[in-house]
Amino acid sequence: MNVEKVVTRNWGKPGQNTLQGYKQGGGYAQLKKALELTPDAVVAEVKKSNLRGRGGAGFPTGLKWSFVPKDNPKPKYLAINADESEPGTAKDRFILENDPHSLLEGIGIACWALGAHTCYIYARGEFKYPSAVLDKAIAEAYRDGIFGKKLMGKDGFALDVYQVRGAGAYICGEETALLESLEGKKGWPRLKPPFPAVVGLFGCPTVVNNVETIASLPPIFEKGAEWFAKLGAEKSGGTRLVTLSGAVKRPGTYEVAMHTSIKDLIFDAEYGQGLPNGRKVKAVIPGGSSAPVLTADEIDVKLEFDAFKPLQSMAGSGGVIVLDDSTCAVRSLWRVARFYAEESCGQCTPCREGQPWMARLLRKIEEGRGETKDLETLMGVAKSIAPWPPIGLGNTICALGDAGALPVQSFVQKFKSEFEQHIAQHRCPYGDKPWGHYGDFA
Repeated sequence: MNVEKVVTRNWGKPGQNTLQGYKQGGGYAQLKKALELTPDAVVAEVKKSNLRGRGGAGFPTGLKWSFVPKDNPKPKYLAINADESEPGTAKDRFILENDPHSLLEGIGIACWALGAHTCYIYARGEFKYPSAVLDKAIAEAYRDGIFGKKLMGKDGFALDVYQVRGAGAYICGEETALLESLEGKKGWPRLKPPFPAVVGLFGCPTVVNNVETIASLPPIFEKGAEWFAKLGAEKSGGTRLVTLSGAVKRPGTYEVAMHTSIKDLIFDAEYGQGLPNGRKVKAVIPGGSSAPVLTADEIDVKLEFDAFKPLQSMAGSGGVIVLDDSTCAVRSLWRVARFYAEESCGQCTPCREGQPWMARLLRKIEEGRGETKDLETLMGVAKSIAPWPPIGLGNTICALGDAGALPVQSFVQKFKSEFEQHIAQHRCPYGDKPWGHYGDFA
């Protein structure tokens, strides 16, 4: 499938992760171009491009920027979410490794548009090599006079960029928990409103954007907002990075067009190349482990953000996980539930108590000890955390409650007969597989 590369256009070129290599390909010319525009004109261009956040929510980037109040005398901040904690997702780390200066140039463009003089890149603690490459790139940008007292020589506009390493907490991928962690506090999400655009880092106006989102800015200013918008589909501009994993012959991270379907992603020779050993698709988790599961009959759906709404699921962070017909739905859901039970920050009672409860019920069913009433209890607990559908109306401060509850409800509704089979036969029909130590959350 012929896809015009945007984010990965420079990957694999010799020295691309160095300043010299990046500049040889025209790097930082787009930042210079943006600095010749007014901040309002830059925001308008981003709005026109239909660039949407690539971190999971898919919120329009230019619109998000416009929420920052112009009359607020406090300093403004840009925070880059490089935590990439959603299971099934592996894309931002490759931008840091292969093309860090595209992110840094995008940061310069965004900070000029926002009037922000400080940017913090919040990177996952496990990203040892990507973070080392990024630190080197930041140092190169300072030495070259791109960052510092004058942004690309722009009088009166200083920009400082710092990388901060997290400690590997899933919850710190949520934007307000990320800000709490940046402030040196426990990574607990904040109640909203007020939203970070008004009261964010250190109580000041702040925009939080994903790595892929900001790395998309230089191509937009190189070829124009209309070009980027036309690359996309519907209201989603550009291309997107997706991580394909699970039961496929060729897992990996791919840049795809927005009109590419999950079915194409799995079976196309350029991407997943189908399933091995003659297996068939049983289910697909379309946007990282928190996205409601799709059945095999639902995978002919575009990877564009709004296309998933009729299916009551979401494109999320682009982590596409394929389950084949040899996979136990109960066991798969149990594994997901254990993750969210372990990662719940404990601030909200429904999530703190409900996630481990669901994990224990699923273990009971998977091990053949389940009762018919357990399914009713399981769904009741999940709905008390977050009703499905719709998505995003949960009873917790942040979306981690939804992230654990929505997969439970979708798996049980779409594969109910399999859960009932476990209970009726008092065993897993797919056979026993060792899971190792289960921990306190079971």
